[in-house]
Amino acid sequence: MRILHTRIRVRDLERSVAFYRDVLGLEESGRSDSPMGNRLAYMRDRASGHEIELCYQPEGRPFAFPEDIFHVAFEVSDLSAVGEDLARRGIPFTDGPHVSRSGSALAFIDDPDGYEIELLQRAKP
Repeated sequence: MRILHTRIRVRDLERSVAFYRDVLGLEESGRSDSPMGNRLAYMRDRASGHEIELCYQPEGRPFAFPEDIFHVAFEVSDLSAVGEDLARRGIPFTDGPHVSRSGSALAFIDDPDGYEIELLQRAKP
């Protein structure tokens, strides 16, 4: 058994596709419509193959989610360089950077819908 994808609901499919592609470096691997009428876009991490399924519900009600209940973590090789690139794009860290007890550096940003994205630079051995 292996994980294939994780679904998140989004308010604007094209805006979310652009964020996950242009900011986080995922590739769009496909689109489909679900039997329930949802529009889906799959964003794949080339290294792991894991996908995030972006789900837009054209007839959906507004949604909200509790803070600190969900996040996606991305490993980065240089958190400072990533932070500089994000700042140029107008995307601030919402928390951090911090250094953990293990020596790893981490910071957080939000995606267009407010989902928390963790950026982690592992400690050098």
